[in-house]
Amino acid sequence: MATEVNKGYDDAQANNESSRSTFIYKDLNLFFTKHPVTDDVSKLTDIQAIKRSVRTLILTNKGERLFHPEIGSNINSSLFELYTPIMQEELRLAISDVIRLYEPRVVLHEVIVNSATSQDLDQNRLRIIIKFSIQNVPNEIEELEIVMDRIR
Repeated sequence: MATEVNKGYDDAQANNESSRSTFIYKDLNLFFTKHPVTDDVSKLTDIQAIKRSVRTLILTNKGERLFHPEIGSNINSSLFELYTPIMQEELRLAISDVIRLYEPRVVLHEVIVNSATSQDLDQNRLRIIIKFSIQNVPNEIEELEIVMDRIR
C-alpha cells in the first residue's frame, strides 16, 4: 500500500514540475452580467482577468482600499496638473511601480504616457498604453490602453 502512495506522489510531482503552465486565472466580471447558462455572475478568465486587474490597480488612488491604503497610483490627481515631460515621467514611474509591486502575474515591458493631441491637453485627458506579457506566457505581448478623462 505504501508503494501506491509513493507512486501517486511521483506522478503528481512529474505533472507539477512540467515546463507547461496549467494556470487559468479567473476573476469576477465587475459589470455583474448574468451567465446565460448558469444564471450566475459571469467570470473573466486569463488575459481579460489580468487586464482588469492592471486597470483597477492603475485607477485606484492611495487610501481607497480599506486594509491596504498603500495600494494605488494616484494618477487621477494628475489630470489637473500642468503636463510637462517631468510630469509624464513621474506618471510612467508611478504606473510601473504599482504594476511591479502588486501584480506578480505580469512582466512589464513598456509604459507609454502621452496626450495624443493638443485637444487632449485642453480637455485634461491622458492616454496610457501598457505593454506586458503574462508570467506563464512570455512570448505573447499584450497591450492595454487606458484613456483617462476628467468628469465634470
